[in-house]
Amino acid sequence: MNWADTGQRVLMRRGAIGQIRRGRLAFVAEVRSLAHVLGQTVGRTFQATCDAALGDARCGVDLEDPAYKGTGAVIDLLRDRTFTSSGLGSFEAGWFTFGTLDWTSGANAGRRTEVLGHDVTDGIALLTLLEAPVRAIAENDAFTIRAGCDKRIATCSAKFANIANFRGFPNIPGQDAVLRYATMDGGHEGAVL
Repeated sequence: MNWADTGQRVLMRRGAIGQIRRGRLAFVAEVRSLAHVLGQTVGRTFQATCDAALGDARCGVDLEDPAYKGTGAVIDLLRDRTFTSSGLGSFEAGWFTFGTLDWTSGANAGRRTEVLGHDVTDGIALLTLLEAPVRAIAENDAFTIRAGCDKRIATCSAKFANIANFRGFPNIPGQDAVLRYATMDGGHEGAVL
């Protein structure tokens, strides 16, 4: 393209925008060729973990239920993406790990981010976000947080009582079954490996 006259352009190749990474001052967008479509999964995948998104129609969990949703405010910022929070002391540690956090006040109001970790000490929640927000987190910034799921059948059963909607295949043999060989000490009784 001639930047002095944008009407002068030549199509050199065609593609699609892939992964986008965001930084403090700029972003990087991956340009993929048309062949990237051939590497995408079509239909369901047979894997041990669930392939539904928590709260979608296939999952069926209501994330607006107070058991899976909480509100809080930042008490103290420890690092650019880790802070202590009020209002979440009644939830057990790990409840919001892999969940989502929606900022309701402050510089990040209206933005959503993913939660990497959730710990509780003496009724004070310690939250770590997957990525630091674009704008700095400040004391008293309020948020709404929703429970997370690690996509395992045990979590689906114990945390959400939603085993009927589990969309994984935990009992099919994985790639490690191909590498196993017969031994004298057992493990070949026909039971689930």
